[in-house]
Amino acid sequence: MNTSETNIKAKDPLDILIYGKGLRIQSIYFNSELDMMLVILNNKKIIRHSISDFKQLKDTDISKLMNYETDGIGVHWPDLDEDLSLRGFLVNELMTA
Repeated sequence: MNTSETNIKAKDPLDILIYGKGLRIQSIYFNSELDMMLVILNNKKIIRHSISDFKQLKDTDISKLMNYETDGIGVHWPDLDEDLSLRGFLVNELMTA
């Protein structure tokens, strides 16, 4: 990472939470009947989304939804070729608050 990228991240509150404070996705819970996805963070907070908010996820069966990989900063569904980020979840949470 170059110096200009470091300075940009240092000024962005979300990047400070993610890269400076170590905020991470711990796990994800799905309930298809309730159209609900819960993103559980390592600080014990939960971000709630409708599964149907995500085009690639909305008509997918639960077994494929549960087949995800995460590095804590992003989530990847190999069966669906879909990627979502912690930053995106946080931005969406702030926009709907």
